Amino acid sequence: MEITMAISQEQKNEIIKKYARHDGDTGSAEVQIAVLTADILALNDHLAVHKKDHHSYVGLMKKIGHRRNLLAYLRKEDIQRYRELIKSLGLRR
Repeated sequence: MEITMAISQEQKNEIIKKYARHDGDTGSAEVQIAVLTADILALNDHLAVHKKDHHSYVGLMKKIGHRRNLLAYLRKEDIQRYRELIKSLGLRR
């Protein structure tokens, strides 16, 4: 059973396609939050198996903080987009 820490490029492209606001959109808050969420879930799975991997834990905390900041920005800018995004990602806030 091989567990990878990062999401594959194909998975990332699918996420970008799903959450992009227009063609070629890779930098909108929605896309960044969705990609970070996938990364966070992958790291969580990795850390469940490799409990002593503290370097990955530090990376996980950085990603969570980055996502939190992006969510706060999106909530401040457009509450409707924020609500739709957390609903579609299944985040509890």
